[in-house]
Amino acid sequence: MVDITGGMELALWIVLGSMAVNLLVGLYKSLSSGKPSPESVLSSLRDIVSYVLPLMILSGISAMDETGWIVPLAYYVGAVAVVIKYLMDIRAKWRA
Repeated sequence: MVDITGGMELALWIVLGSMAVNLLVGLYKSLSSGKPSPESVLSSLRDIVSYVLPLMILSGISAMDETGWIVPLAYYVGAVAVVIKYLMDIRAKWRA
C-alpha cells in the first residue's frame, strides 16, 4: 500500500495557501476602495469550516479505507475543486 499522507498534507497546504491569497486580495481591494468590511475575514472563517474541515475529516478516515483509493480520491478531488474555486474568486476580485 502506498503512503499518501505526504501528498494529502501538501494538498492541504495548497488549499490553505489559496485561501490566504484570496483573503489578502480581498483585504487589499476592501482597503483600497475605502470601504473596509469584516466580510472578507468572516467568509474565510466560514470557508475553513466548509472546505478545510471536511478535507481534514477525509484525511483522518483514509486510514480506515480498505481499498486504499476511494477516500484519497475524494480528498484530492475536493482539494482540487477548492483550489479552482479560489483561483476563480481571486481572478474575479482582482478584475473588479
